[in-house]
Amino acid sequence: MITAIVRFSIRFPGVVVSLALMLVAYGIFTLEHARLDVFPEFSPTQVVIQTEAAGLSPELVESLVSQPIENALLGASGVERIRSQSIPGLSVVTVLFEDGSDIYRHRQVVAERLAPLAGRMPAGVSTPGITPLTSSASTVLGLGLTSKSRSLTELRTLADTVVRPHLLSVEGVAEVNVFGGFVREWQLQIDPARLARHDLSLGDVIAAARQATGVLSAGFLPGPNQRIAIVTEAQPAVPEVLGRALIKTVDGQPVLLRDVGNLVEGAAEPISAAAIDGQSGVFVMVQGQLGSNTLAVSRGLEVALADLKPLFATEKVTLHDALFRPANFIETAVGNVRFDILVGSSLVVVVLFLFLFNARTAFICTTAIPVSLLGAVLLLTAFDQPINIMVLGGLAISLGEVVDDAIIDTENIFRRLRENRAAGMPLDPATVALNASVEVRGSVVYATFIVALVFVPLLTFGGVGG
Repeated sequence: MITAIVRFSIRFPGVVVSLALMLVAYGIFTLEHARLDVFPEFSPTQVVIQTEAAGLSPELVESLVSQPIENALLGASGVERIRSQSIPGLSVVTVLFEDGSDIYRHRQVVAERLAPLAGRMPAGVSTPGITPLTSSASTVLGLGLTSKSRSLTELRTLADTVVRPHLLSVEGVAEVNVFGGFVREWQLQIDPARLARHDLSLGDVIAAARQATGVLSAGFLPGPNQRIAIVTEAQPAVPEVLGRALIKTVDGQPVLLRDVGNLVEGAAEPISAAAIDGQSGVFVMVQGQLGSNTLAVSRGLEVALADLKPLFATEKVTLHDALFRPANFIETAVGNVRFDILVGSSLVVVVLFLFLFNARTAFICTTAIPVSLLGAVLLLTAFDQPINIMVLGGLAISLGEVVDDAIIDTENIFRRLRENRAAGMPLDPATVALNASVEVRGSVVYATFIVALVFVPLLTFGGVGG
């Protein structure tokens, strides 16, 4: 078969050159649009369920939250193992499935099993929720916000209400987590003496505050052809308005929220902190979706941040937009591979020209480098494999093998053609080139096969190692 391929290539050089040019052009196009990531996906197929249980101890979280969730998932299709972690105020249940199975189908199965638990959780425990579908190296960008004129509460509010929703709109973003700063809230600082004077309990105050801050239906007005809904402004805009909410009436006198305590604007108890260049601020961590293009997502996030820069300038907020950027590793790796190709091609040309004194031979050997590497990129893309640092490193290492095969074949053809020209009855150059290529073809194939055989044991690895 190899002889037939060589014979066809010698007989129809124009076809071979055209096919090579098409492969190079399509390979470059594919490389520009290929999925680029930092590392290969090494996390197992899993679904993570998180449930907040504020105020509960690890023992109560385990017995009241984690175990019911585990029991609900027992017997679900495709489940191999279930692990759980119960810490103060939080339950994390990890459901593991068979490697390579359909993660989206598994998430649907888990969601269906969790649906009945929504109304069975203890009071104060949130509904169990599935975490966003992210990759093992999911963080695609880390940025910070600092300001000398804005408070940490204002920075956190800006990050939660403006920056986070804007970044979530970028294609490929799974989640945006905000750390540091203070979460803005209204606080009712109750005075026990004033509460006792009006003969009220904390339950009365909580019920009144909940009713004052909730959205309630005000009914509708019937018309001849339709019902007109009555819209009410139920949300207070400032703490002073909330302070006028009625708790109850005592002897014809209304008792308001402000009568039992002070309503102020404060900050929730912080559970995280962040410092950027030694200055307290807010850190925003962006996570990419499973299978997303890390480089493309990073560039999309940078475009989104550029849209917000006028707002940051107006609010006197400093943006630190490259605290952590894994795309730098990808760009560096791609640049290194390009440099290796350039250096390798130059060395091939120089060495062959010095030994053979023939520029055509050196050029032919050099063309094997881009054609082979772009062919590998096309093959990886056909199998839906991303281009990551490990792949690029492997391609850089393979340059030696690619050039070695081309040099052996081309050098032997060049030598046989030179001997043929010196012979008394020279043969057809095409025949000489075919015989010369076939002469060393077995050695080249066996040498390449031996090198490939060395890496076969790596292909037998399973799990995370594989």
